Amino acid sequence: MSELHRKALTVPGVNTGKTISRKARSRQSSAASSRQASRANSRIGSRVNTDDELDSVAGDLSDRDGNEREDKKLTLARENSYGSLANDGEGEEFLTVGVEKRDWEEELAEAVDRICERKKTGYQEREQALSAYIAILLRKYAKEQIFFKKSEIVSSCLRSVKNGRTERESLLAAKSLGLTIITDPSEDVYDAVAQTFKAVITDHASLPLKAALIHYLGAAAFYGGATTAETEGIMAFFLDIVESDGHDVGAGDDAAVVTAALEEWGFLCTQLEDAEEITHAAIEALVQQLDSSEVNVQVAAGENIALLYEKSYTEAEEDELDDRNEAGLKWVQRYQPYGQVTALKGTLARLSSGSRRYLSKRDKKSQKSAFADIAHSLDNPLKGPRFSEALDRDGAVRGSRMTVRVHKTGVLRVDKWWKLLRVQHLRRLLGGGFLNHWTDNPVIFESLSLFVEQY
Repeated sequence: MSELHRKALTVPGVNTGKTISRKARSRQSSAASSRQASRANSRIGSRVNTDDELDSVAGDLSDRDGNEREDKKLTLARENSYGSLANDGEGEEFLTVGVEKRDWEEELAEAVDRICERKKTGYQEREQALSAYIAILLRKYAKEQIFFKKSEIVSSCLRSVKNGRTERESLLAAKSLGLTIITDPSEDVYDAVAQTFKAVITDHASLPLKAALIHYLGAAAFYGGATTAETEGIMAFFLDIVESDGHDVGAGDDAAVVTAALEEWGFLCTQLEDAEEITHAAIEALVQQLDSSEVNVQVAAGENIALLYEKSYTEAEEDELDDRNEAGLKWVQRYQPYGQVTALKGTLARLSSGSRRYLSKRDKKSQKSAFADIAHSLDNPLKGPRFSEALDRDGAVRGSRMTVRVHKTGVLRVDKWWKLLRVQHLRRLLGGGFLNHWTDNPVIFESLSLFVEQY
């Protein structure tokens, strides 16, 4: 039993002996050989249409517990799992480099030159250049400005990720790669970064860097030209991390690493048309993570479970009959994601009550609001997060109440779990720069496949 699970199941004040599960004993006795074999067999070569310590791994929609103000517009973000929109802490440093005092294109060109000319710069200069590069790419959509230098930027940043003189240099380089991917997605990015990302996640000593690169590996697979088989291979890699509670990548019981693997597994799952096989391979591991002592781990696992139930439904053929949803479409559940659904509902009900005494008030609030939605979706998989059965003044069901205010007049309605997981991924990647990219970066709209309602 992992430390994360043991802490969750231990009653305070009671001394318990340490036990080792069969899975743990098996892992200890055949760690090297089994890891080699499982990765060789479960990885499929490597296609499909982060957060480090600098960005406080985040990315959900906030105010899930606003029952007393049901019509309140929600804002984009995550504190723990469900929080409020705020600029990422370290990002404030990035924005002090004087973007407005000089022509930003000139400063970007200078930063790129210093990043790429490694022989002429020391690690401190590279850190400054990477910070400036990040600040500008958060503030501006700069695809045209980095297009001709992108391969050099990627190459130099990969070297800093692998062999940075400081952890900070490696983290800044990883963040720069993530922003480069979202600014200028291309079919060759995944092949350029995947091998290095996986190697660093597995072997590097820095836990924050492992968590950050898990997020950016998800972005590279989604936006950077990974095939469907390659995407499933990355999902298998993330699932190995989850099942081993981080031990497979030298991050045993590290909540940030396990949370990152869960979040990116779910993000990549949103793009699979047929998730039945993936569901049956992963559902048990996801259910086990509901017993984690860390709320972020619990919520990430719970959101993935809700997503899998949502994906078990597809639009009916003409000769099939089923209940109609609010849009008037017919849907049929093609398979049952989990056999022990009664026990699962019991677990979700317990988590939605926030009954664990050792949780902080803030964590308990996050846990209750998140799992109330997740439990509701198990009974009603076609009704996404924050769905209200209450009636409005006209006697109609209120329906989805999770929205994101976009500038002054736009509203993004997040009424499906797949949409929520994609929004959260973009929030982790872009942080406070999300709204800047919303205005100009077509990747945002392509990722969310939606339009913005106007008041």
